[in-house]
Amino acid sequence: METKSPVQVQIFGQNYTIRAEADQEYILSVASYVDRKMREMTEKLPMASVANSLSKVAVLASLNIADELMKERARRERLERQLNERATRLNAVLDELLQDSTT
Repeated sequence: METKSPVQVQIFGQNYTIRAEADQEYILSVASYVDRKMREMTEKLPMASVANSLSKVAVLASLNIADELMKERARRERLERQLNERATRLNAVLDELLQDSTT
């Protein structure tokens, strides 16, 4: 088990110390992604809105990231269903071929 070593990250101009068992490069990558999403949100908001509420930017970025996650999960579940359907059909064909070869 890896030890939790601190990693310094900067998200939206704020410094944070993250302690996690994950690899430092991974933590930096995740922090960079969150930072990028927050900056994307500020480009879509009026400047006064951004200045008045960092939490608004964080919530909107979180919603955007959650949307991406849920869409990706739905895509993965759809692909898993397709794979299971194909495996079921393949098993049926193999069973039929094996049954034909024994008769």
